[in-house]
Amino acid sequence: MKREKYKSRLLSAVHETAQDLHKLGFIDKHKMREYDFLCVEPVSAYSAEQIRSLRERYRLSQAVMAAVLNTSLSTIQKWEIGDKHPAGPSLKLLSILDRKGLEALR
Repeated sequence: MKREKYKSRLLSAVHETAQDLHKLGFIDKHKMREYDFLCVEPVSAYSAEQIRSLRERYRLSQAVMAAVLNTSLSTIQKWEIGDKHPAGPSLKLLSILDRKGLEALR
């Protein structure tokens, strides 16, 4: 399971404090997203092999993974052979699947 990567140790501490304040209700969801954006490194790219491995870890067919990620079967196929690379929302959904599991996307 991947862990969040922070831009610095200081920002890691700031983010942890913000998370605690969010849990206590002092910071709303919108403000917490701003802290996420400021403190946490952007989602890293996934290689064709990592995407295939992730799909196999959850025992998903390419068609089911396409449905879970709200994309087409041909897109999943192209990702897995390296002809295309996920970006934007698809990349974020892959990261969530990788870090938090299939239940987080239901």
